[in-house]
Amino acid sequence: MKINLKQQQLIDELLAKVKERYPEIVVRNMEPTVDSPDDIWIHVLADMDEERQMELSSYAAELETDILTDYGYAFTIMPHNPNTIYA
Repeated sequence: MKINLKQQQLIDELLAKVKERYPEIVVRNMEPTVDSPDDIWIHVLADMDEERQMELSSYAAELETDILTDYGYAFTIMPHNPNTIYA
């Protein structure tokens, strides 16, 4: 996956803002979305309860929308709780 300098700058700024409010997140990896290789999913480990995870997603979505509107780049932070047990 190729990320240009502006995308990297925006990703770094996005993650800095999110980590400021949710310092427990850890970036796991990034990948292009299934539908569009220009859109990027940012997978993070988020060891938090479901309510805090929903707050994280909502906060990140606001920032992601601002980036999309201002720069045309679509990023989505995808939180994953490492302690979740799937049945």
